[in-house]
Amino acid sequence: MTHKTKGIVLRTVKFGETSIVVTMLTELFGLQSYMVNGVRMSSKKGSTKSVFFQPAAILELEAYHNEFKNLQRIKEYRWGFLYEHLFSDVIKNSVALFMVELLFKCLKQPESNADLFYFVEDSLEHLDKANHTVTANFPLFFALHLAVFFGFRISDEYSEVNSYLDLQEGTFVSEQPIHAFYLIDKEAHAVSQILKMMQPEELEQLSLNQETRRRITNALEKYYALHIPEFGSLKTLSVLKEVMN
Repeated sequence: MTHKTKGIVLRTVKFGETSIVVTMLTELFGLQSYMVNGVRMSSKKGSTKSVFFQPAAILELEAYHNEFKNLQRIKEYRWGFLYEHLFSDVIKNSVALFMVELLFKCLKQPESNADLFYFVEDSLEHLDKANHTVTANFPLFFALHLAVFFGFRISDEYSEVNSYLDLQEGTFVSEQPIHAFYLIDKEAHAVSQILKMMQPEELEQLSLNQETRRRITNALEKYYALHIPEFGSLKTLSVLKEVMN
């Protein structure tokens, strides 16, 4: 039986001479892996179908689905959204790869979660259109709001009294935590500001320098590692920091 669904490419692995195994977040089925044959063969015009399966690509699929199998197959695929800038702009692409890796590390089971899919889809489409300031702040926005879907959203109770962000507890507190996982002062205040923002366009109002963004991003990586088992570290983070320079 085939189903029509949208999918966002998270990871692609070469298989054999011409095929790939692509892992996607799908609208209907959540995390799924698909065998796609023949996509690495060049056509007569010199192009390959593998361009469809770049990380962060949004596709419309007609796919076979068997809940008892770990590896599914795709009958047909086409673009679900055509980016104007995300694949060609080095900074936007680096942000998108960071988003995709963060999401991939959080997904453990193939559970359907349409709201998560729509959040990621909407975020990528906004990133494609974003100006420089919004793009620079986008990793923080995505990381802070993604946590909602995995049950460990930071409780926004920041104030002049509650000026420490305890990353272990995920809340703002009045006293310095006894452990090393916390943010203070302008970094904690910036997190509180972003938590109040519901649309990426609001990030334009956020004035942060490169060092402040770096500290918050590092802290959020630790925050995820504290709450997601076997999270490890983000490989895309070093690339993101480099291009943001």
